Amino acid sequence: MVTIRNLSKSYQGRRVIDGLDLTVPDDPPLCLMGPSGCGKTTLLRILAGLEKADGGTISGLPVRVSMAFQEDRLAEPFSAVHNIMLVTGRSVPRTEILSHLDELGLGDCTDMPARELSGGMRRRVTLARTMLAPSGLLLMDEILKGLDAAARRRTAAYIRRHRDGRPLLFVTHDPEEAELIGGRIAVWPGVPAAFRA
Repeated sequence: MVTIRNLSKSYQGRRVIDGLDLTVPDDPPLCLMGPSGCGKTTLLRILAGLEKADGGTISGLPVRVSMAFQEDRLAEPFSAVHNIMLVTGRSVPRTEILSHLDELGLGDCTDMPARELSGGMRRRVTLARTMLAPSGLLLMDEILKGLDAAARRRTAAYIRRHRDGRPLLFVTHDPEEAELIGGRIAVWPGVPAAFRA
């Protein structure tokens, strides 16, 4: 369980996060919803160690955190498999990577360069990389955005199967996505009391 207390962050004098109290439980996944620009992505970046908060405390944060960004951030010349191996190294066998990609409907394009993949395919490679990276916390920023209905269902089922009990903070604008992954919704900035520390 990750506990956030009185967290604050400003950019150029504009307060983006103001005294946030939030608990990310081990289970179920916590789905954070709110309007664009309200600070959700900034929160994920702070938890991932990519930004520093101006104030507040975070406890229970594991040493390793795995994040799926809004942008795919794939190495364009590399295949789907090699993009995943960039973060897993040899800790995950190639056969396991192939199995995950096949489960996501990508079995026919595992060795295609990322630049040749469609947007939806790229999102799923990004997700597999996030799930397979060794970590104690999963952060996902609109990972299902842009997928058609069938791909969303398949991808959400994949997340449920492979979360392996890790806490998941899942940013979305769609309540249906929260339902698909079996998560509970916290609305920014009025976070329900059930998720407060």
